[in-house]
Amino acid sequence: MKKYFNKIVSAILIISLSGTISCTDFLDKAPQSEIDSDEVYKNFTNFQGFVEHLYNHIVLISASNWHNAWNLGDDEYWEPTYSILGNDFDQGNYWAWNTQYYSWFHDGGNPNSFNSDTDSSKDGKGCLWGLSWKGIRKANVGIANLDRLIEATPEERNLIEGQLYFFRGFFHFMLMQYWGGLPYINEDLPANIVFRFLRLTYQETADKAAADFERAAALLPVDWDEITAGKATLGNNNIRINKVMAYAYLGKNLLWAGSPLMNKVSGGNASYNAEYCKRAADALGQALKICEETGRYELAKFSEYTQLFYTFNQSGKLPRLKEAIFYENLVQSSTRFRWNQVNDYRPPSLVNEGVKCYPTANYVNFYGMANGLPVIDLATPDPESGYDPEYPWRDRDPRLYHDIMVDGEKCVLDGSRIGNDPERQYASLYTNGRFRNDPLNSAKSVFTGYMLSKYVSKYNNSWEQYRDGNCIMLSLMRLADVYLMYAEATAYGYGSPQSKATGYNLSAVDAVNKIRNREGLGVGEVADKFLGSTESFMSEVRRERAVELAFEGHRFVDLRRWMLLLERPYTLKTGIYFDRGMSDEEVFVDPVNARVLNLREEILSERQFAEKHYWLPLLRDDVNMYPEFEQNPGW
Repeated sequence: MKKYFNKIVSAILIISLSGTISCTDFLDKAPQSEIDSDEVYKNFTNFQGFVEHLYNHIVLISASNWHNAWNLGDDEYWEPTYSILGNDFDQGNYWAWNTQYYSWFHDGGNPNSFNSDTDSSKDGKGCLWGLSWKGIRKANVGIANLDRLIEATPEERNLIEGQLYFFRGFFHFMLMQYWGGLPYINEDLPANIVFRFLRLTYQETADKAAADFERAAALLPVDWDEITAGKATLGNNNIRINKVMAYAYLGKNLLWAGSPLMNKVSGGNASYNAEYCKRAADALGQALKICEETGRYELAKFSEYTQLFYTFNQSGKLPRLKEAIFYENLVQSSTRFRWNQVNDYRPPSLVNEGVKCYPTANYVNFYGMANGLPVIDLATPDPESGYDPEYPWRDRDPRLYHDIMVDGEKCVLDGSRIGNDPERQYASLYTNGRFRNDPLNSAKSVFTGYMLSKYVSKYNNSWEQYRDGNCIMLSLMRLADVYLMYAEATAYGYGSPQSKATGYNLSAVDAVNKIRNREGLGVGEVADKFLGSTESFMSEVRRERAVELAFEGHRFVDLRRWMLLLERPYTLKTGIYFDRGMSDEEVFVDPVNARVLNLREEILSERQFAEKHYWLPLLRDDVNMYPEFEQNPGW
């Protein structure tokens, strides 16, 4: 951390609203042509150029050169013999965040990755640790120079100041949710300072971030396109920081601070802190109220749901809908997934390349029935919900059919291109099916019995998979997430599933049902039997978060903050095994209604975690700087 704060920026880059000036080009200029520092800050256009650089420090999660694991909970099972961040974390090796060759937390010693600071075209975009500290540094430099903004309207001044305070809070929040309470750096530190800032508790750090988010929310507009200063970049303002983003992150920051893990380590107990939850509910309610009144962000129709996550063979078109509020870094967005990780989600018989990764059966179990009720036991009939283990995929939540490929689904459109082999053209995921014991490489077979389709087209084969354009872009925050956080914060802050936050008209349960009533989805609302207590309701909130936000990188943090990471069944990763109960041809015609026999679930691995695994270890160089900067417990 010290190296990120004790460096003096040798030159301040002016970055235009439409592009950036190369750092190398700027430093190559003759001394007499260098720009006076007053010029950098004197007017809105120049100062906004400085602020634009902060957007470059938003982390890139979904790519790390060739492969990356961003789902680190109980949701994915990676090829077990391969060194990948997901496997390292499963084995309790959290030091891998800093040493793993493929890691979005740090560069992992990989000079060619998206994480590396040595690649000017990528500029360390996957390095959460380094980018966040650099972003904090730059935000503080900007705040320290606000008085030099002399040629600006009040609106322009508010935009600059609001963005700077948002980013200072945001980068601190991104760090603290993985490493815990930290020093909150809220000043432009000189290079010669003796760095001896104490680590704050998680809640103390969150309070300071909250103050920055609140200030940003008061200063920023709902939509840059609707204000005078935004007209110069009309139509290109979608990712610029706005009031909804500030309120949403204010609420998320406060909900995390009020969650059991964060409350416990801050000197409380392993339960929710009602006061933090109230504050979170009010902030999230304000964000939702603005969205509903203005239409700035809207839940996507289910018919367009895929466009939230990826595009396939659309010439690099970015997956963008009005539901997405805040994106990961967009660097090389049209190619980074196409040429590498997209191969990881299909078995060798379809794509004989890549490090294989499949959804765990235990996670797929969270996808309940279309009537809104959960699947209690995969092997047991449930008359109430209608679940039948002989027809395990019948009448399920439609999001299962979107996110997951089940046995018998069509994988290759033109069977003649693979010799009309039905075991390859249709997903052969039954026990001893080709995909489960792949003759091309059985070590990379579909271990779990399911394949992911949330980020990968269902129709691929070995040449189309590699050739065609798969463009993925994660939303770090989308509207459905805000509704779910609001439901959780309101229930615990205001006392019940029927409670409402101050100034907003939806109850906690209304917010969950808002998502289930997404146009075209048609999932049943939360059943009355879950509304008798907050704890009972929370079981459905947790399940809804698992389904709606599946494989988007939220699960690991959720399990940690709920203090469930060490508890069974959340330590398990399982696969399913079954025989087909009808002819292959009948299965291929209607796979989701296919009959199966001898359905069973088996444990593939169990993670052996201890209390220390609730937090990532801090770098040894940082904790050795001075005694007061303590390592996280157990590391």
